Amino acid sequence: MLKPMPQTPQPSPLSRSALLSGRAILYLWLPLLALLAAGILLTQRLVSPPPNTIRILSGPEGSGFRNQAEKYKKIIEKLGVKVVVLPSHGALDNLRQLANPKVQADVGFVQGGLTDGVDISHLFSLGTLFAQPLMVYYRQEKGEPVDMLSQLRGKRIAVGPEGSGARMLALKLLEANDMAKPPTVLHELEGEEAADELLAGKIDAAFMMGDSVTREVMRKLRKSDEIEIASFRQADGYLRKFRFLSKMTLPEGAYDLGKNEPPRTVTLVGPTVELVSRNHLHPALSDLLIGAAREIHSGPGLFRTAGEFPAPLARDFPISPDAERYYKSGGKFLYKKLPFWLANLIDRLIVVIVPLLVILVPASRFVPTAYRWLMRSRIYKWYGALMAVERQILRGIVPEQREVIAQRLEAIDKGVNELKMPVSYAEQLFVLRDHVRTVRQHLSRTMPVVPKPSVESAPSPGTGA
Repeated sequence: MLKPMPQTPQPSPLSRSALLSGRAILYLWLPLLALLAAGILLTQRLVSPPPNTIRILSGPEGSGFRNQAEKYKKIIEKLGVKVVVLPSHGALDNLRQLANPKVQADVGFVQGGLTDGVDISHLFSLGTLFAQPLMVYYRQEKGEPVDMLSQLRGKRIAVGPEGSGARMLALKLLEANDMAKPPTVLHELEGEEAADELLAGKIDAAFMMGDSVTREVMRKLRKSDEIEIASFRQADGYLRKFRFLSKMTLPEGAYDLGKNEPPRTVTLVGPTVELVSRNHLHPALSDLLIGAAREIHSGPGLFRTAGEFPAPLARDFPISPDAERYYKSGGKFLYKKLPFWLANLIDRLIVVIVPLLVILVPASRFVPTAYRWLMRSRIYKWYGALMAVERQILRGIVPEQREVIAQRLEAIDKGVNELKMPVSYAEQLFVLRDHVRTVRQHLSRTMPVVPKPSVESAPSPGTGA
């Protein structure tokens, strides 16, 4: 007895329908998933979470700029952000490093009047922090106080090292007095070395600023009976010529009332110092820095009144849009109300949540509608062909057309039978098949139209059989 040949198992109609349904959904979701990925990348650029490190360019060890940077470090690191204080030669060096994209730095202290020849197109100011006086210490001779720089013509003057803001400002002021050349002798002496040379009588004067000189050095010079601070009698004239300068007054006895130091009121000039950042600084870090600046610089001081600084004063650099927003309305809501680590975490979640809400919520309504349209369009396509055939039948057909129409109905019937649809659309598919049979039956019951004979072929009257 012959054994029956094993039959190849055929996939069930249900599995084929599920496969079709899955493919259709996949085709609909693939573009949306690609759009979602693009949305996440775009949101990450626009709502990127802040980094956990700030790099601040300061100044030489012990300088005023370095001390300020250490204060920022102490305040900001309490909030969970690491602060790296980078040493430099002073304000000009800070500006050059910030302007160099190869240098890894975020912000730095920069005084006014240093931007000549430097590309600052990608730099912003987070605000003016304080006014920094230029201190000109000189050896007193013949009891005559120095209140004009021209009195130092032909003297030996220390202007500071390359990269310091003091040197840059000193050279501008000396050039304005035609003193940046012989017989005046300029020395690139720095800080304590310049102070020692001045005390020893090897130089006659020294230009010093807090960006590159320590308080201890200046205090040592003030203690000497032979050293005095020059006053700027022409301060208003300097301000007209150099718009980045400010006029300051050091009142008599401001250092020590008991010893009456200084012994007379001294008029000084100097630039303001700005906290300068690159244009890609994260808004959250900008808020942290300005918040620390308010804590450090908002109180009264020797050359400022309470609440005067920090201030959004656009001078050499445009004010950052984030800084403008902070000065007008305060810091970002999350970072004002929550610990920095928690606000940072929420910021990171926003990178994912925003695209989900913007893209997936509308997509959850669009995809089912598009899926229904896609499935129904497969059925409606055959209805269109079937209606065209039915209209042709209703207009009337000749015998030669019956076979052509029958072939068209056969093709429609074959196409409908081969149509694969999900189970949920089975009822519409079976209704379509019934309609194909109905039109086929209509064709079989329709009598073909016999064309009437023409006049030429009809028998003429008068003829008979």
